[in-house]
Amino acid sequence: MIPWLHHPDEPLPPTRLALGRDADAPGLLAAGGTLTTRRLEEAYSHGVFPWYSEGQPVLWWSPDPRMVLMVDEFKLSRSLRKTLARFLRTPGCEVRIDGDFRAVIAACARAPRDGQAGTWIVPDMIAAYVAWHARGFVHSFETRVDGELAGGLYGVSIGRMFFGESMFARRTDASKIALAALVCFCRERGITMIDCQQRTGHLASLGARELPRTEFERLLIPRVREPAIVDWTYDASVWRHLATTSTNGP
Repeated sequence: MIPWLHHPDEPLPPTRLALGRDADAPGLLAAGGTLTTRRLEEAYSHGVFPWYSEGQPVLWWSPDPRMVLMVDEFKLSRSLRKTLARFLRTPGCEVRIDGDFRAVIAACARAPRDGQAGTWIVPDMIAAYVAWHARGFVHSFETRVDGELAGGLYGVSIGRMFFGESMFARRTDASKIALAALVCFCRERGITMIDCQQRTGHLASLGARELPRTEFERLLIPRVREPAIVDWTYDASVWRHLATTSTNGP
């Protein structure tokens, strides 16, 4: 049986108690509680995140292994590098940070997911992250074409750590452009690791890899304790960091 959180101030269990790989729900740590900003900050600071569907209680997860993207290991395909170059020189194409966070998280909630009938970004979660965004902990990277939202992503920032949550695209490669912008921003601001939670082939193709939970937490703790990023202004000069990004594949 997993622990049930009955009281708002009841701490999350140690992550070593999360269900193992042979369980029906590997990585599940606890259930219950509410998505207060205080609870969310506690959870993410320990590498725990909520993930549940409509009609379920809040479920808290700490998977082992953990998928991460070390920003200096980000990889671009040759075709995406060409797409980025074309995007950056085309009038009306731009990247914004926090231009319309609510629209981004809503678009992520509607985006189709392989093998999933519904979404885990339920209304209560949207409300919680919108509130957390207002406090400066959650941010969106947006790809726009002629002012229209073409794709993007959002995630949590604590200290010098970024936790990627979800992405969507309405145009080809729009979410990948947003991710490349995030990587460049992270390099500019001294963020060296992006949490990707669980493995996907798409993220692996971009350079993400799995770490044992113990190694992930060893890297996480000092990062979340560093001073927070205050300035989330987008500056096109960050794209210079792509010059040091390796190119792979077609």
